[in-house]
Amino acid sequence: MTAKRFTYPAAEKLKSRKLIQLLFATGKTMHVPLLTCHYLPEPPSMPVSLQGGVGVSTRHFKKATDRNRIKRLMREAYRLHKHTLQETLESQQQKMALFLIYTGKELPSFPVIENAVAAILQQAIRRISPRKDV
Repeated sequence: MTAKRFTYPAAEKLKSRKLIQLLFATGKTMHVPLLTCHYLPEPPSMPVSLQGGVGVSTRHFKKATDRNRIKRLMREAYRLHKHTLQETLESQQQKMALFLIYTGKELPSFPVIENAVAAILQQAIRRISPRKDV
């Protein structure tokens, strides 16, 4: 049994300005405490099954060092938890672009961010999974 590698390669980072504009213009949103997720199921011309990005508002965090720290924590939590969403997307031959925005008003600790990111990714899995009628 091989160990699972939790990586976040450049191909999985959401960088395309056109795709980001399309995501915010036509995408859907999900909310959990401290995070908002804008996502676009089945984006056009994407090389991998899942691309993600993170952002923090300058309205609540004036200092760039605070914003950068929060983004670093969010990327790390995303890196550790994205594999479940990625496996679900690959098994259903789907693609998704998502962008996580931190909406809290104070500097969080890593466990707080990790729980919020895990919750929003689970919510994304529920939204893309086919419904099972009981």
